[in-house]
Amino acid sequence: MATTTATRRLAAILAADVVGYSRLMGADEEGTHERVKAHLVELIDPKIGEHHGRIVKTTGDGVLAEFASVVDAVRCAAEVQRGMLDREADLPDERRIRFRIGINLGDVIAENNDIFGDGINVAARLEALAEPGGICVSRTVRDQIRNRLPYLLDDRGEHNVKNIALPVRVYALRPETIADLPASSVPIAAPRRRRSTVAAAAATAAAALVVAAGAWWMWPTPKPAPAPGMAAATSVAQPLTAPRLSIVVLPFDNLSNDPDQQYFADGITEDLTTDLSRLPNMLVIARNTAFTYKGKPVDAKQIGHDLGVRYLLEGSVQRSGNQLRVNTQLIDAETGTHLYAERFDRAVGDMFALQNDVTSRIAVALNLELVAAEAARPSEKPDALEYILRGRAANAKPPTRESKVESIGFYERAVAADPGSIDAQSRLADGLAGRVLDGMSDSPAEDIKRAEALLAPALATSPRNPFLHYIQGQVSRALAQGPFGLDAEARSARFADAIPEYEIYLATNPNDVGVLAHLAWCKFMTGAEEEAIPLLEKAIRLSPRDPRLYLFYTRLGTVHLFQGHVDEAILWLEKARRDNPPFPAPHWQLAAAYGLKDDTARAKAELAEAQETLKRRNDDRFGTIALVRKNSDWNTPVLHERFEEFVITGLHKAGLPEE
Repeated sequence: MATTTATRRLAAILAADVVGYSRLMGADEEGTHERVKAHLVELIDPKIGEHHGRIVKTTGDGVLAEFASVVDAVRCAAEVQRGMLDREADLPDERRIRFRIGINLGDVIAENNDIFGDGINVAARLEALAEPGGICVSRTVRDQIRNRLPYLLDDRGEHNVKNIALPVRVYALRPETIADLPASSVPIAAPRRRRSTVAAAAATAAAALVVAAGAWWMWPTPKPAPAPGMAAATSVAQPLTAPRLSIVVLPFDNLSNDPDQQYFADGITEDLTTDLSRLPNMLVIARNTAFTYKGKPVDAKQIGHDLGVRYLLEGSVQRSGNQLRVNTQLIDAETGTHLYAERFDRAVGDMFALQNDVTSRIAVALNLELVAAEAARPSEKPDALEYILRGRAANAKPPTRESKVESIGFYERAVAADPGSIDAQSRLADGLAGRVLDGMSDSPAEDIKRAEALLAPALATSPRNPFLHYIQGQVSRALAQGPFGLDAEARSARFADAIPEYEIYLATNPNDVGVLAHLAWCKFMTGAEEEAIPLLEKAIRLSPRDPRLYLFYTRLGTVHLFQGHVDEAILWLEKARRDNPPFPAPHWQLAAAYGLKDDTARAKAELAEAQETLKRRNDDRFGTIALVRKNSDWNTPVLHERFEEFVITGLHKAGLPEE
């Protein structure tokens, strides 16, 4: 038997993959297979040959190729993507085949016409980061082609990718840029090349092996073993249907030299599994199953196929001296796309508190990311849950009348799709009460009446449902804050009614930042402002990119203003003003705060801005001191004296007239 010697060489590696291949195969298996094969034969194969490349291997939905020249590899990829724009132009977007391409330059081991090495894995990771129809390249590739090709590359920063020790700097050639390139020289429907009978038979056999194995990329690395009790995917096994909002938290890697840090990495994995399982409609794979993948290479598509989930969360923990770094990445299991990434750098102290802080922040961020991801891919026949997810995504936008109408409209459709759904009814009640609370309802009395009508039977059916208690808190707070003519005592009572309802909800959902902020406001309005401050600070810490952050800043500034902490109040109110300039509350509170500091020029400027923003809402509550006293939500018995001392006095110094 002949002995084959392995050799090393520098090569440009191109990895290409079909976007949404499983979805396309599910919709039209034979047609998709034929179309992918046609693209490979008529466009990709000729282009690789034209640019002096070599196909190393093909799978059902991808290609691995190598080039001696990185310039040739990138030019080939760009021309392939440009050529794909002219193919299948008559098909709707959801049926068109698109490729993602990643290119890396690295040292490879060549043996038996195959190649091995980390450089190939980096190319595959780059491919997963590319947009549909786009290309991602490493920094080494960018440096090599910078002065040789006229392509505009976007710097997408550093990414920590699985099984690669150092971060990879990623540069992207976006689909919009590719569309401006000259049309491909390959015909749209070129005749297929004839292959020898032996070659054709070999290709057919290889394709059959790929399909039978359910493979994506067949890198020379072992795949994770199937979870206990689950058979490996075969040509006859039916893939599990992945529910919406389904996820597996893979065991976090310990990248530290200290093996004792493994308990911290495992603790984060377990806590995230628990926290995510508390989110509404979330299916989370159990810890015992997730830990069967510990220490094994991650193939996102294969794991998603094996476990029947749409999303994977992976991460790592690394300690250096007194510093700890936690990296996380959310991956779409269908496409391999990275949807969200976050890095946490913390000083090592109380490890339990640190673990709780990190996992809580990740869970909060993922709740927003997963809902947004699901809402972005609606199906042809939406059901109540899809309408709910789309309503939640609309509700997460900065509050406007349009976003409120959009959100409530989706909830209305959810109720119509499933009139018996408590989830749909409760979301609609929440939307109606929220519109009143944000001052964007044209008929607040009708909205609250309908919200109560939806809530009452739901609570009677499910009295222990924490989300229903949250909505009861929202309704009580809306009655306290809304234009319902309640006197100060009655409004205080409504705020007090909301507190235990919010606390019931938070007992099982302690990291819901919106409810933390609502509870803080009710505490403040009933005189317990010292309890309000840590609640608001926790909400800000847990969700530092929250679209409602301006509101949290405003409330924290308000509490400090009423305590006479004027400098602290200004700090938070200025943040709120910068985050959402059209929101009037920070402007007139800043007018009062700067008035208290005798900074007359700033006080007058903020007062004028507040009055202008309120005028656009047809709201004249802050036209005179008398109107402020009459209409302010804060002129309650417990806050009256401080309201006069810190708000009215400051506004008077800012130039607001008495009458």
